[in-house]
Parts: sequence; C-alpha cells; structure tokens
Amino acid sequence: MGEIWIDGAVPLSGEVRIQGSKNAALPMMAAALLHEGVTVLHGCPQIADVRMMERILNILGVETCWKEHSLILDCRRVTGVEIMDDCASCMRSSIILLGSMLARKGKMKITYPGGCAIGKRPVDLHLMAMEKMGARIEEKEGFLLVEHSGRLEGKNIEFPFPSVGATENTLLAAVLARGTTRLINCAREPEITHLCHFLQAMGAEIGGIGTGELWVRGVSTLRDVEYQVPPDRIVAGTFLYGAAATRGKIILDNAPVEEMEAVLEVYEKMGGQWEYKGGKLLADGRKVHCSPGKVETSCYPGFPTDMQSVLLAVLLTIPEESCVWEKIFEDRFKVVSQFRSMGGDVVVEGRKARIRGGNPLRGTVVEAGELRGGAALVVAGLAARGITVVRNSHFIERGYENLEQMIAKLGGKIRFAEK
Repeated sequence: MGEIWIDGAVPLSGEVRIQGSKNAALPMMAAALLHEGVTVLHGCPQIADVRMMERILNILGVETCWKEHSLILDCRRVTGVEIMDDCASCMRSSIILLGSMLARKGKMKITYPGGCAIGKRPVDLHLMAMEKMGARIEEKEGFLLVEHSGRLEGKNIEFPFPSVGATENTLLAAVLARGTTRLINCAREPEITHLCHFLQAMGAEIGGIGTGELWVRGVSTLRDVEYQVPPDRIVAGTFLYGAAATRGKIILDNAPVEEMEAVLEVYEKMGGQWEYKGGKLLADGRKVHCSPGKVETSCYPGFPTDMQSVLLAVLLTIPEESCVWEKIFEDRFKVVSQFRSMGGDVVVEGRKARIRGGNPLRGTVVEAGELRGGAALVVAGLAARGITVVRNSHFIERGYENLEQMIAKLGGKIRFAEK
C-alpha cells in the first residue's frame, strides 16, 4: 500500500508525453495467444494491470520479457488452460482471455472475474456470444468452465447494448473460427478499432471497422507481428483536466486528440483553450471559470465514463452549478464522499450528481476506492489548499504509469510514500 502526498494550489505548467493505452494494450496481449509465435508490443505501459495480465499469461505458458517499453510475448508453448489464481479474481479484464483461449486451446477454466468497484459488469454477453459460436459453458460457484471441440463456428451475434469487453472477446473468438462472424450493435470505442487493426496486422480478415457492425472471416493461421500501442486517451484527458482544475497551461505530447472530441468539447465549455500543433496538444486552462451545464456519460463518441470522476474534480473549482449524469455504471459516484471531506459540495440523486462549485477545496486525508476515482482525488488535491494525502495509491497504479513523476514534471508538488 502507498500514499500520494500533494501540496496543492499550484498551476500545472510544462510538457509531458502520454503513455500507451491500458485499454488497448490488454486486449492486444490477449490476442497474442491466438498465434503460435511471437508478438511485440511497442510503447506498452508499465502499469499494474499490464503486469497482472502478463502474470496470467505466464501461468498459461507464455514467455515474456521487456525491453524498455516494448513487451515481447512468445506464445509458441501455451500449455495451461486454467487461471485459478488471485490475478483473475481481482482483475476484471481477465475475462478477455476467454475468446483467445477457446480459439487456441478449446477450453478455459477461470476464477470468476472481479476487480470492479463502480457497478455491475456482468459477463453474460461474453458467454452468450461464445455459446452461440458453439462453446459449452459451465458456471459453478467461484469459477467458469468454457469448452469447445474443434473450431468455433462463425455466427451472427447481436448485442442488446454495445459492450466493449463482449465486442473484444467475440472478435478474438471469431478470428480463427470457421466461416464469417457478424457482430451487430457492437461497441465503437477507439480501443475496438485499435484491436481490429492489430488483428489485421496479424493476418485476420475484418471489415466494418469503426462502425457498430463488424464482420470477421475466420482464417486458419496468423503471423508474428510488431505493433505500436496507441496513446491513452483517458490519461491525456486526466492531465488536460488537471491543468483545468489548477488553471494551468501544459503541453501533451502524443495526445490522441482525434479520440478526445467529447472531452475537449466540455473543456471548451468550461473556458479552456487548446490547439493541436506538431503532434502536441497545447492546453491553456487559465480561463476555466464556466459551468458546462449538464454532462452525460455515454458510449463513444460521447463523454467517457472513465473521465466522469475527474470532471467532477474540475467542476468543484468552478463557482457555478453543474450537473453530471452517469448513464453507464450505476455506482460510479463513490468518490463523492471523499470530495465532501475536502469541502466539495456535491449532492447525488440516483445517477445524477449536482455540483455547486467555487468553495475552496482543502487538503485532507482521502482514500481511493478504484482507478479513475483515485486519479480524480489527485486532481482535486492539486487544486486544493494545503496537503492532501491520497491513500490506496495501488488503485491509481493500475492505469497510470509514474503519475507522481509526470505531475512533478509539470510543476506539481507531489510525492509517493510507502504506508
């Protein structure tokens, strides 16, 4: 366990480079299992979730090594089919291995995935797709057993709502399946597009990329590939809003602005100014002072739920009333109690939060309860007067690489301490 200490009320200033995307890297690591060869992911973030996925792959027989930020995955000798380990039970994204393992080994036994404190994230859509493609599913207390003999069968699979994880899992299962699989009403998040392009680089045949309807024509084999993990749009958004909360002026190198339209739109409504020049996002938050009104989270290209908590931290600094409507997860306002202990005025009614900002935030001891809420507490601490201590920093380390060092590079007074 660790703590992040912040001496706030200092405008951020300077330049940082945005890390590789967590939500793109994890399904690419799972996809590597499809090929009996070597995959190299360049620019892979060295964060806790990636390390956890690496450990799970090691359990299955994958040999891995790092060369700076390049992760090498040798999947020639995958021998395991069971992940009865704490890694799976505490890491939600471990379920993304299901499609790859069914395609590669025809079987997977896994501790029921966990690791989510922001609401229900049932795996029923993942299992529905696998079952429709011919897999047999056995659910017992504490674990899942999914099996199939031979190749999975391509089918038309329509999702009742566009689930990112279920879309990714079905894509992975379909790549080596017999025939053509059509994914209808699937998710359109950038991470889906990146996974499709990565699979194409391996030799997969995929169409409809970037739309809500994908098709995958199964192939028999794939090939070795080296691939650049794209930058993390949520990390970029966190730094952008960190500058807004502190009324700072920063430069973000490698920021994926084409994936940040909704985040930048809200930033502009708050008074933030920006331009994209020479591959860098120049963000000036010194004039942030306006409420954006009502902001609703939604599936891409709408405002991302992963940025909702960080937005709340910024709105606490704006002397007007704002409303945030969380339409993705039913329990993503847990961080509000921590904001209140810092002097924030937030009232939650169901899935709506009403923020009356402008009251000076004060430093105090707060506790992170999940990844994005933890990052939001850091942003609030940067804006607050006095010392803020964010406990349970391991949640933040799941998605942010060297966050304290990056913020210090921007002039923030911040340090990590072992508890």
